[in-house]
Amino acid sequence: MTDEPDAARVTEGGGQRRELTARLAVPEMDCPSCAGKVDKSLGCVDGVVDADLNPTTGTASVTYDPDRASEADVVAAIEGAGYEVVGGTDGDDETNESEPGGVDVAPPSEVWTSPRAKKTWLGAVFVALGLAFEFLLTGGNVAVASVLEYPLHVADLLFLGAVAVSGVPVVRSGYYSATNRSLDIDLLMGTAIIAATGIGYFVEAATLAVLFSIAELLEDYAMDRARDSLRELMELSPDEATVRRDGEEVTVDAEDVAVGETVVVRPGDKIPLDGTVAEGESAVDESPITGESVPVDKSAGDEVYAGAINEEGYLEVEVTSSAGDSTLSRIIELVQGAQAEQTETEQFVDRFAGYYTPVVVVLAILTAAVPPLVIADPVTAGVAGYELAFTGDWGTWFVRGLTLLVIACPCAFVISTPVSVVSGITSAAKNGVLIKGGNYLEAMGEVDAVALDKTGTLTKGELAVTDVVPVGETDEATLLRRAAGLERRSEHPIAAAILARAEEAGVGDFPEPTEFESLTGKGIRGMIDVSGEAGGSSDSSDGGETYYAGKPALFEELGFDLSRTRAATDGGAISADTPESDGVFAEETLAALEAEGKTVVLVGTETELLGAIAIADEVRPASKRAVEHLRELGVERVVMLTGDNEGTARAIAEQVGVDEYRAELLPDEKVAAVEELQSASGNVAMVGDGINDAPALATAEVGIAMGAAGTDTALETADIALMGDDIGKLPYLYELSHTANGVIRQNIWASLGVKALLALGVPLGLVSVALAVVVGDMGMSLGVTGNAMRLANVEPETSPDLE
Repeated sequence: MTDEPDAARVTEGGGQRRELTARLAVPEMDCPSCAGKVDKSLGCVDGVVDADLNPTTGTASVTYDPDRASEADVVAAIEGAGYEVVGGTDGDDETNESEPGGVDVAPPSEVWTSPRAKKTWLGAVFVALGLAFEFLLTGGNVAVASVLEYPLHVADLLFLGAVAVSGVPVVRSGYYSATNRSLDIDLLMGTAIIAATGIGYFVEAATLAVLFSIAELLEDYAMDRARDSLRELMELSPDEATVRRDGEEVTVDAEDVAVGETVVVRPGDKIPLDGTVAEGESAVDESPITGESVPVDKSAGDEVYAGAINEEGYLEVEVTSSAGDSTLSRIIELVQGAQAEQTETEQFVDRFAGYYTPVVVVLAILTAAVPPLVIADPVTAGVAGYELAFTGDWGTWFVRGLTLLVIACPCAFVISTPVSVVSGITSAAKNGVLIKGGNYLEAMGEVDAVALDKTGTLTKGELAVTDVVPVGETDEATLLRRAAGLERRSEHPIAAAILARAEEAGVGDFPEPTEFESLTGKGIRGMIDVSGEAGGSSDSSDGGETYYAGKPALFEELGFDLSRTRAATDGGAISADTPESDGVFAEETLAALEAEGKTVVLVGTETELLGAIAIADEVRPASKRAVEHLRELGVERVVMLTGDNEGTARAIAEQVGVDEYRAELLPDEKVAAVEELQSASGNVAMVGDGINDAPALATAEVGIAMGAAGTDTALETADIALMGDDIGKLPYLYELSHTANGVIRQNIWASLGVKALLALGVPLGLVSVALAVVVGDMGMSLGVTGNAMRLANVEPETSPDLE
């Protein structure tokens, strides 16, 4: 374990003091009550400034003043609360250079072979032998000793052996709880074991010690399983990297690689750090980061992320971020932070447990003391078909009070929510969805409406040519060549789309325009020499002619009447039937293209129209299915909010099937639209790019950023981030959150219900100590943990049309 870098703090006298932070692994600290006991113990250490305890990860981050305390003092306080600290460094050592890092999650525990487990198994053997002598080998169960004239038989000595072996660790933990004034399960069980042993109830004491120890081991095992998902997440990041230095390849720790250095990634290797491909081509599996199941082709200039797997080719990657600043590192950090934040349900459970335990303890004392005082003669009663006898025997009611003490432990109830949250958040992270807090996991499962930005969310956010419609005798290649020749001088995104389509079509060298001019709000024009082209001619004395590319309104200004010809559709492709005398383009054709949400660019001269090129931001293939799936899962309204024009918005809305759309919205108008949805429908989730939609994301109950991998701003702005550009993950997120809320409710009500039934059965003599431990403590702890693990089975829907 290491300390984080020193932090200089201003003291009251105006000076500065150093503070160190020790990050330690405390595997046995696996529930909120455990953390509370550790917190109280640390609070007694002079010099401890702050303590951040996380039971779900089994870690403690403790900030202290090195002039008044050392890490050894911190470790001693934690162990004084009854919990072993795994490793550690002495922060008091001035020669110890502090480095970032420390423990992110407790290391795996050898639960079934630990010293505690060995003592438990030995105690179980003693109990089994004691029961054999007590009920089967009665002839051999002779008195071998006496204490205060009370005879001790062979079975009694075996039971006392079980108490000594398995019960002492419980009693010791109870002692630590008492010294820290913590009314928890350890204090209750320790008290019960001592009391039962003290009055000669050796069978009950031994049974309680062994069964409770087994329950604790099972709880440790269940929490260790829950932590496995976190460990898997952290193991995605390679520890070493192959770096090219001074012409040689050397293998170093990933943390020692500096920004700007070049790392070599061979087939099958994990990419060690975020970077840009400098050389090579390969398919890269980015599923650990984005959740995208299909490998992505990477070549020079493309971004790659730490933890991604190089499938087949050789890559040289120029590092753009250090190990601690990589996208994967930020994901891990945010996931850990998310689990540290309590949800509203967890806060309720903690408050409830604070009242529940003292009340049941009082009931246990009353159960043990009152009936023997008030029942003078035996009483019989029929309950649910059973004949029950009530006597004033002190021993009987003492055992029943003891049983209620066992039931007073709210362990299963308290861990029911955190284990569900850790399971849900880590499962989401492994599928490319980063949830920044358990409260957002809960909130997402309760949304009634989803608001979607258009550009970059429902669409790809990249303009592309969708239609090339030549007029008259002009062919497609000629139309693209003239358009590309003009647009090569423009910096507009539309120009980039046309140039990309021309290059893709292989139309040859583009002519270089002269006298280029941008016509603001209308288009562009320039002189193009086409005399060198096959079939080309020129009417200008200088060998060039002025060509135009722009909106239909520009060509109407040039004298074209776009309403005089009629449109025709041939095999589903839009074309124009143009009279020989006019050479004009059909208004209906333009209207059809614009109705589909496309931007139309006409190309031609002052006397001849060559044709039209339609450009659009393409709808993601998964968008329509995502909207359908959200409705199937129970979302009441799916609304598109966009700043784009009415025609484009309407066309996209029809393609993806949203319930309604709002167009031409400014950022503050998107906020108003979200507020209106909240008033009309209830809880709203807003999905956007995390930057331009920041106000609307902040207004909604849940803000979700698309394509957040590698984007600091998106990760910081949104409550939830879809690491890739797959809108198909949105239904998965809703289903996971909705299922998680159901699991949390099931765990809470099952825990309370079982405890209530057991508590009602205790005074009637229907519930034994063993049953209370096996069902009420061990059984329910395993039950709620196993139920929470079901969340790992919720997976994104796969479809052939998903990118």
